[in-house]
This record gives sequence, structure tokens and C-alpha cells, in this order.
Amino acid sequence: MINNIADFFANLFSPIVSVLGVVLLYFHQTLGAPWWLAIVLLTVIVRSLLFPLTVKQVRSMRAMQDLKPHMDRVRAQFKDNPQRQREEMAKVYQDQGVNPLGGCLPILVQMPIFIGIFYVIRQFGGYSLGDRTVPPQYPSFHEGGILWFQNLSNADPTYLLPIISAVTMLAATEITAKNIDPQQRWLMRLLPIGFTIFLLNFPAGLFMYWITSNLVTLVQNFVIYNYGPGKKTSGDTKGTDNGKSKATSGDRQAQDSSSEQTSANSQEVATKQAAKIAKRKRRKKKK
Repeated sequence: MINNIADFFANLFSPIVSVLGVVLLYFHQTLGAPWWLAIVLLTVIVRSLLFPLTVKQVRSMRAMQDLKPHMDRVRAQFKDNPQRQREEMAKVYQDQGVNPLGGCLPILVQMPIFIGIFYVIRQFGGYSLGDRTVPPQYPSFHEGGILWFQNLSNADPTYLLPIISAVTMLAATEITAKNIDPQQRWLMRLLPIGFTIFLLNFPAGLFMYWITSNLVTLVQNFVIYNYGPGKKTSGDTKGTDNGKSKATSGDRQAQDSSSEQTSANSQEVATKQAAKIAKRKRRKKKK
């Protein structure tokens, strides 16, 4: 059963596996890079090609944040009519030219590549699955690692690679987490832990891809959120400042109008008192 599932996904992603395998072989055989460095170079190339999608994702996230006040008003206005609420939200998205699924595109593209890398490593280094053992296509893959993980087709017995993967993933997502809601922020911080537990016994070569991908993401996020479309402009704080200044101005106007009304009332009272005094004097003269 397990072998059938593995074969199904291997056939499903075979085009991606073929392309990634050719590029990996080019770095190793043509350029002479060791296998671990070939995986690193392949990862950098892939993430560089996906960089425009990452920028688009950030722009979509910022657009969704800008639309949040509109969405809140729609939810409050049609809270008893879910159908009308969905229609109005879709209308707001259409009018503003925002795709609510735009932020998911890079993730959807990266997953097939991640699965493709997994099958490339299985193919190059060999594997055992159930009662079937597949010999390595390139035996040098077993000595193509570095430091304590020499065999890229085996899991890291020290679990240092999964820990490094979790730390680098957390560092990469922390930059993004500062720009989202606090509730979603904690979910993003817990994601590296769950992801690492899932990948704990995966081959070391796969962690070379994932750690490198996390480091590239860290650099890209730093650039995007400090110098690109994710950077908070002065307009983001002007809204709050303008709101405060408007509130202060409104308070001042209210105070001014209140003082003017008090002054007018005082003048009216003084006029009435002067009129009463004048009447009394006239009465005395008549007597």
C-alpha cells in the first residue's frame, strides 16, 4: 500500500523531478560542486525565480490589511445576512482589484518543488520502503554531505538539522509576523515546530534544501519589509495621527462652541438684569 502511494506521487511529480534532477547534476558534474553545495545552489536558483511571487504575496497581504476596515463595516452591516455579506465582500475585492487568494500563490508553487526535491534525493541516494530496497543511482550521494551529515540520503541521527531548520524558519517568519494580527502571529510561530516534527526523520539532503530556503526567505523578507512593498510608510502612521488630530480639533471646536454659548448666555442674563434695573429707576422717578 505504501509503495503504491509512493509510486503514484513519484509519477505525478515526475516532470518536476526530472527538471530538478538535471539542474542538480549540472551543478555536481559540470561545475564540480559537492552534492550538498549543488542542493544549496539549486535552492537559491529556485527561490530567486520565485521572488516575484513573494513580492506579489506581500503586496496582496498589504492590500488585505488596507481593506480590513471596509471588511469590518461589511460584517457589521450584514451580520445577520451571510449571503449578502459574502456578496458585498466580493464586490469590495473586485472594486479594489484585490485577490484574497493572492497571498497563497508562493506556497502553492513551493510545495510541488519541495516534493520534487524529496523524490530527487530518494532517486539519487536510494531508499528502503517497506519490503523494497532501491539502490542509489549515484553512490557518491552517500558521501556528498558535510560536517556531521555525510550521507545525504539518511536522516540526521543528532537531529541538529531539524532544529536548525526550525530556527531558520522561525527567524524568516518573524519578520512577516510583525506585520500581521497578533492572533495569526502566534500561529506562524508554532508552525515551524509542527513542520519540524513532521520532517524529523527525512533525509539530510532535504534539510539542506529547506534550511537554505529558509535563509533565502529571511534575506528576501528583510529586503521586502525594509526597502520593498512591505515597508511601512509614513502614511501608515499618518492615519492614526490624523485621527488623533481630528479628534483633538473636534474637542477644541466643541470647547470653543461651548464657551461661545456660555458667553452668549452670560450676555443675555446681563442684558435682562440691566433692563430690570432700568425699569426700577423709571418707576422711582414717576413716584
